[in-house]
Amino acid sequence: MPFSSDARNKIRETLIRFRKFILNPKVRGQSLERDDVEYGYVGIREKGFKECEISISDGLLDTSGEKYNLDISGESVEFKKGMESEEDSEIELRVLDSYNRNRKQSEVCRSIEGDEDESRHPLVKEVCRLIDFRAAWTPKLEGELRHLLRSLKSRQVCAVLRAQSDERVALKFFYWADSQWRYRHDPIVYYAMLQVLSKTKLCQGAKRVLQLMLKRKIECRPEDFGCVMVSFSRAGDIRKAMQILTLMQKAGVELDLSICNTAIYALVKGHKLEKALKFLERMQVIGIKPDVITYNCLIKGYCDVHQLENAMELISEMPFKGCSPDKVSYYTIMGFLCKEKRIDEVRGLMENMLKDSKLLPDQVTYNTIIHMLSKYLHADEALGFLREAEEKGFFIDKVEYSAVIDCFCQKGRMDRAKELVNEMISKGCTPDVVTYTAVVNGFCQVGELDHAKKLLQQMYKHGCKPNCVSYTALLNGLCRSGNSTEAREMMHMSEEEWWTPNAVTYSVLMHGFRREGKLSEACDLAREMIRKGFFPTPVEINLLIQSLCREDRASEAKKFMEECLHKGCAVNVVNFTTVIHGFCQKGDLEAAVSVLDDMYLSNKHPDVVTYTTVIDALGRKGRIDEATELAKKMLHSGLLPTTVTYRSLIHHFCRQGRVDDLLELLEKMLPKQDFRTVYNQIIEKLCSSGHVDKAYKLLGKVLRTASRTDANTCHVLMESYMKKGNSLGSYKVACRMFNRNLIPDIKLCEKVSKELMLEGKVHESDKLMLRFVERGHISNKCHHAGFGQGVHLA
Repeated sequence: MPFSSDARNKIRETLIRFRKFILNPKVRGQSLERDDVEYGYVGIREKGFKECEISISDGLLDTSGEKYNLDISGESVEFKKGMESEEDSEIELRVLDSYNRNRKQSEVCRSIEGDEDESRHPLVKEVCRLIDFRAAWTPKLEGELRHLLRSLKSRQVCAVLRAQSDERVALKFFYWADSQWRYRHDPIVYYAMLQVLSKTKLCQGAKRVLQLMLKRKIECRPEDFGCVMVSFSRAGDIRKAMQILTLMQKAGVELDLSICNTAIYALVKGHKLEKALKFLERMQVIGIKPDVITYNCLIKGYCDVHQLENAMELISEMPFKGCSPDKVSYYTIMGFLCKEKRIDEVRGLMENMLKDSKLLPDQVTYNTIIHMLSKYLHADEALGFLREAEEKGFFIDKVEYSAVIDCFCQKGRMDRAKELVNEMISKGCTPDVVTYTAVVNGFCQVGELDHAKKLLQQMYKHGCKPNCVSYTALLNGLCRSGNSTEAREMMHMSEEEWWTPNAVTYSVLMHGFRREGKLSEACDLAREMIRKGFFPTPVEINLLIQSLCREDRASEAKKFMEECLHKGCAVNVVNFTTVIHGFCQKGDLEAAVSVLDDMYLSNKHPDVVTYTTVIDALGRKGRIDEATELAKKMLHSGLLPTTVTYRSLIHHFCRQGRVDDLLELLEKMLPKQDFRTVYNQIIEKLCSSGHVDKAYKLLGKVLRTASRTDANTCHVLMESYMKKGNSLGSYKVACRMFNRNLIPDIKLCEKVSKELMLEGKVHESDKLMLRFVERGHISNKCHHAGFGQGVHLA
């Protein structure tokens, strides 16, 4: 039974009060110990009371990261000053000015070598196994994990973090472990966690780990700040990535070459090459000498903006700057030349490697070029370099052959691909599972499924066992040809064939059923996927939800989404918005609002698209007052309205003629996000709704700018008056346009003038056309001949 709105409000208020209670460092006179609150996970131990621990079922199961989004007063103030309050775009240059070239860096012991050996330790494997079964957690299993945690060494904890295929799960384990009684992370665990997060877009998680390190006085080095910078740059937030330099300065950590290289990398990745070049200049001024990594980043930046000539010029200048280019410098440019199929220039660059930099093009060079050309589907050119490498005596192994074969397969040239496979066998270079899988996938792409099945069986005869990728390629071909049921049966036979389906296999079948309209089967397969420990992504969940909503099965979509959420899948705001849109399309606004309230309870904050969806649905039902309140709530949440939000509100308000209410709401919205054509759209919508006089009252707001768009709006208003038989109204609009130096459409004004003549308003008719004469748009002669009867010009 769904909660009423009053009940939801009470629950929400209770949660807020409880959160304030938890976050208060002194509650009812009871002092709390040991980092009472740490960025959203709680390890509370009140004096004389039993320890209160967060359950792993509340942590590892929630892979959305929302549980750790609390902002702790007092702990993150210094971080925020460095991260969010600075508006100067040149912040990184000012940080460079404070560089102290005489200051020595302290050495921090952070060696985590041996993690690879530790990953094979029985304790590490057992912990990873328990984490993999987090979807079926019980208090007993959690107790086992807690017991194992206390037996792990610091390097073994690092190995557990690195072993997780989903970095979000690694972050949750990090939080959970740190909240346990009689356990404290060693500094190298923090370093390992930052390194793991630097390879992802989980920038907020990396930021919080760095916050913990600063709060707990763990000594940091520039590399730690660099990990956070890289994570922010991966997430596309270059501004915050560069603001890490200010935080680093406030923490008393001195700049070095590594963090400067990271900053240049972030700027290049954010397509801010000019800033990267300025940063390089300032580095050199303060005494930080760039190395080959610095220049390679800039070479990549030039290539990204298609300035290959500048990149090659930089390579030629590097020796004069005391830094010789390496092979990576050349390979970077070669990659872009290969992409554009500029083969002659690739060969010229290979000659320059030897001539200018004394770098001999070797087997690695040829392998790199072959793979680059294959990546961009230049099959014949890749095969040409393969032949050239063979002629020069370089050994070409199955990896290079497989790359070229896959390229031919992707282009649908299966005959050529088969010839190369036979050539490999004749030369004693036995194809491996990767080679055969590429050919199987190629047959599936061209629709030759029988050949793909036959080749899969022949792999055993050639001493090559098909793997999960091989079978998944075939299953994908079956699903795309509309044979998802056959693919499902083949997956059921996986144990007999000695292969194990993975997340991609399940995803392929799930979307195969979805494309065929078998949504129940697709949802069942998704549930099985979760039971096996594979979690569908938010995009995959959304595709299923969207398909259900299109078939008017929004209730099933909601149920499926809730199941995914409770099982630990990364359900996000887009998934909730899709369900809300499904209910809105169905006309069930109560259910849509209920899902909106559930978002708050699930700590999923609605975005502007969510609000706009509900606002539009309320407007279509004529519930304007509720739509207004929701729009105000959206503004209060700090969300900026989009053009779609404005258009929806304008449409529904104008349709009911509630212009005053609309203008009152716009006064609150426009300061938040300006929308230049908002009044143009209001006037045009009022005209189409028949409220022409109300539209005329707003004409002054449009004529302030006197643009071409404003002229078009005036023409719409004039035509609306003409349709109503009010030529005098059109005349007034035209006169106001002339007063603002806007020239109305002559043909439209001719129609207005003729109507005025027919109505006996000769003076207005002549005066309108005289305005055109005064501005030289029609001649005196034309005026006398057609429109000037009774008017004598001086």
